[in-house]
Amino acid sequence: MTAINTNTMSLYAEQAANTNSRALASIMQQLSTGKGINNAVDDVAGMAISARLTSQIRGLAQAVRNANDGISLLQTAEGATGQVTNMLQRMRELAVQASNDTNNDRDRGFLDGEFQQLKAEINRIAQNTEWNGAHILDGSGGQGGDGGFVFQVGANADQTIQISLPNMQAAPEVQHSGYAAIMMISNTYCWVEFGNLDGVGEGQDHLGVVAQLTFGGKTVQHQITQDDIDKAAEGGDALSLTVSQGLMAKLNTPPWNEKYSASIDAFMSNYLRVELKSGVIQSWPTDVEAGFTTGNLAEIAASAIGSGASAHDALQSIDSALQSVNASRANMGAVISRLQFASDNLFGVMTRAMESRSRIEDTDYSQAMTELARRSIIQQASQAMLAQANQTPQLVLQLPK
Repeated sequence: MTAINTNTMSLYAEQAANTNSRALASIMQQLSTGKGINNAVDDVAGMAISARLTSQIRGLAQAVRNANDGISLLQTAEGATGQVTNMLQRMRELAVQASNDTNNDRDRGFLDGEFQQLKAEINRIAQNTEWNGAHILDGSGGQGGDGGFVFQVGANADQTIQISLPNMQAAPEVQHSGYAAIMMISNTYCWVEFGNLDGVGEGQDHLGVVAQLTFGGKTVQHQITQDDIDKAAEGGDALSLTVSQGLMAKLNTPPWNEKYSASIDAFMSNYLRVELKSGVIQSWPTDVEAGFTTGNLAEIAASAIGSGASAHDALQSIDSALQSVNASRANMGAVISRLQFASDNLFGVMTRAMESRSRIEDTDYSQAMTELARRSIIQQASQAMLAQANQTPQLVLQLPK
């Protein structure tokens, strides 16, 4: 059939040219971006697999950083406990010296002066060793505020390594009874009151004890001093502690219930009176906890070497404390080693995942360049055929009249 209005050969050539142009554009995009999958239409299944692998790769990369940060945190804690070990060794040396009757009580008094200073420094290190603003050796660190730290060392949920860091304070355990109440005084402040604490008004039962207060997941601690005891004795049988403005500032941050934040802000210019006993308070605000915490080195809290007998007892206490510290350091060292292996393994898994993703979504330049040459030749040929097809209708003019 000879026709002019419908040039079938031209349409075939045009369709082939359009299809080839589309394929040529896709190849050029792959060569330009370096990715074999630039749009979902390029490879539907490959795009989904590549996206899933990307989630794993980025999660694994962050997990490697998490593991290394965990190592740094534990190295900080282990370094601090190493200094505690050194001080305990010196305290033991002083106790051995004080146990010898070649020293009189005056000499033992001098030795005890250094002994008590070293004990105070152990407490200071425990209360002030921080990592990224969080206390890590006073028993209040970690997600639960109980010294338990969780390191996310995987790309998925529940892929964690956990460790409980010790409370290195030489804080004695407290035995007492009493009552607890929380009162809201107008809309300005809250008063946590605890009374009838056995022995507080009498003197030394709570000396060196660490009082702990938690608001909204923020924990502060205060080690009871002789001055606190004297004030309690003057005021009766209740122990009243003042949480300073600086400590309140630490507490006055999220997560706070919005309706209470203004009240706390208004109270910042005053002070918060806290009378403590052990136990968890389940009233206003609902997330207030108050109590006493005991350090892992409680056995040396009351130790002294001012006499031969006390020096003898101190030796036993220090040996027990050294055993506790050494166990904690060994545990930290073991977890550091574990995190190092975990980090190396995570990096290996991430490398294999990136290799797999590359095979799916990256451009194979050898194949793409070969395909580009083929498509370019086809493109030229299709254009030539399209031109030839468009000339065919003119043959009608050559038909005999």
